[in-house]
Amino acid sequence: MTLDTISVFSLNIRFGLADDGPNAWRFRKAVFPALIEQYPSDFKAFQEVNNFQADDLAAMLPDYDHVGRRTPAPPFWQNNIIFYRRPWQCHHVDHFFLSPTPDIPSRFRKSRWPRQCTLAVFERKGRQVVCVNTHFDFNEEVQADSAAVILDRLDRLELNASTILTGDFNASPESRCHQVFIEGDPEAGTADGRRFRNAFEPPYPATHHGFSGARIGDHIDWILYRGDLRLNCAKVIYHTVDGRYPSDHFPLWAEFHWASSKG
Repeated sequence: MTLDTISVFSLNIRFGLADDGPNAWRFRKAVFPALIEQYPSDFKAFQEVNNFQADDLAAMLPDYDHVGRRTPAPPFWQNNIIFYRRPWQCHHVDHFFLSPTPDIPSRFRKSRWPRQCTLAVFERKGRQVVCVNTHFDFNEEVQADSAAVILDRLDRLELNASTILTGDFNASPESRCHQVFIEGDPEAGTADGRRFRNAFEPPYPATHHGFSGARIGDHIDWILYRGDLRLNCAKVIYHTVDGRYPSDHFPLWAEFHWASSKG
């Protein structure tokens, strides 16, 4: 990692209260220090994080601060947490619900559960980047509406900063919500600079495997980006650590460089 690059790691960590037998969090957490060391990054975005998992991750990442945690949290609460290296300064944090009323705990009528998003503005050496981390529901209409909510919150920033969007979207790149991010809103005349690009290309690699390691599932976990960022490389991390998968999703990692020189 250098001042000329930005890297991001993203993973649905699989919530720690699940009855996963040998894949329970108390066993899986042992692989994370090695995984974190092998894939250093400026930002680490985790979805579906219970508070005790957040405590464990924070202990593993002493050089990082984080945003997106609700304390105290309701039972079974799942955070979308962004860890960031301390050379980055956080200037703004926005936590909201994917619903018609984002500022209060709520959900779309067709959403199975309340879904949330964490958004934060970071700066380092005069460079600003907006990081967004989320977890979508399963209904196609809800997913498209959730994408629109996120774009609206980004527009409210009135900030011409590059943006990285990570998460488990429970949808493939052929979905309506992906189209909303990539193509924008035709009725609103979304400018090219406001549209996102996917860090991965067709054939999109599988990202969910249910602890099987099979690479035949859909690409439902994404790293999207826009603005003054250009992709260096992106990968799905398929390997195990000491014979164990860190989650039922594969981790994603991407590195970018700035398209223009500072100043």
